[in-house]
Amino acid sequence: MTVDILLDTHVFLWWDSRSPKLSDRPRKLIAAPANRVFISAASIWEIAIKRRLGKLDFDGSPTEAVRANSFVELEISGADAEAAGGLDWTHPDPFDRLILAQATSRQLTIITADEVMKRYMGVAIVAAS
Repeated sequence: MTVDILLDTHVFLWWDSRSPKLSDRPRKLIAAPANRVFISAASIWEIAIKRRLGKLDFDGSPTEAVRANSFVELEISGADAEAAGGLDWTHPDPFDRLILAQATSRQLTIITADEVMKRYMGVAIVAAS
């Protein structure tokens, strides 16, 4: 069975750095050749901002890391932005809101360790750790 997956930002970082924080089930889903793995442009933006603020140590280009991992960059549309703003959900993180909106509209499964995001009922979620 093919699964279309959207990685939360921290999961992408864990995968890219080969972190042991990522458990076996999500690791196998990401590695399965039949599955398509997406990284939102919101995650690339989040990495760039946090790196600039000194909150994240990430060498190189996150866009290049997406390509190097053979993931698909998921662009942000106006409809995505509008849907993120209209979510009936109290999570204040704009990056998470956008990732949820994109997953919902495209029927993607999110892999995340974010406890708040895991409580959202509008999309399929796999626990990352």
